[in-house]
Amino acid sequence: MSVKRFLDIIVSLGVLTLGLPVLLVVGALVRMKIGSPVLFWHTRPGLQGKPFRLVKFRSMTQARDSQGNLLSDEARTTPFGQRLRQTGLDEIPEFWNILRGDMSLVGPRPLLMEYVPRYSPEQARRMLVRPGLTGMAQVSGESGLEWNEKFRLDVWYVDNQSLALDLKIIFKTAAILFKRAHVDASKHVPLPFLGDTAAKDGAGDKVAADAPPRGCGGMTTTPF
Repeated sequence: MSVKRFLDIIVSLGVLTLGLPVLLVVGALVRMKIGSPVLFWHTRPGLQGKPFRLVKFRSMTQARDSQGNLLSDEARTTPFGQRLRQTGLDEIPEFWNILRGDMSLVGPRPLLMEYVPRYSPEQARRMLVRPGLTGMAQVSGESGLEWNEKFRLDVWYVDNQSLALDLKIIFKTAAILFKRAHVDASKHVPLPFLGDTAAKDGAGDKVAADAPPRGCGGMTTTPF
């Protein structure tokens, strides 16, 4: 067993055990303020693109229009749901996915299955490691990044992963969540990934070995 996997198991067990009261309280609040079901399950691509069922607390209602179609994500996100996302509490159930081995603490975030066929060969390399609860894009200004930049960060992580880098990403994530808990978060709704023609043609999407992502203190392989 690798050190990374050992850390995943120890941390996820600790969070799910010691954090059980928090899980129960948040679950009860979701039930009261948003409704049932409390948990949201969705199929996402994991290691090597293998599908798994990601679980998190629901942050949106099931509101529909007069034809029975679900309203937009923005229209269905309640202030309470927005607060859950803002503080990261909606992600706590994903520690179950980490314990199972579907995910890791750190890695590229699992996106939608429908995006997988749209990846260029270079972008698809993000699936060479387990998806993570947090990752390079999340500590590098995720909401303001273009898709190609997010994927560049993900692939850079695949090529430069280390325990030291994982620890730095975890600490930076904690600092970001602490800051978010004390400010009003905007309802940023990212555009869907439609694919990148230039990248599929092999142009301009290769991750440069001597170009570390921003927010990493200029590091090339490890942050220390």
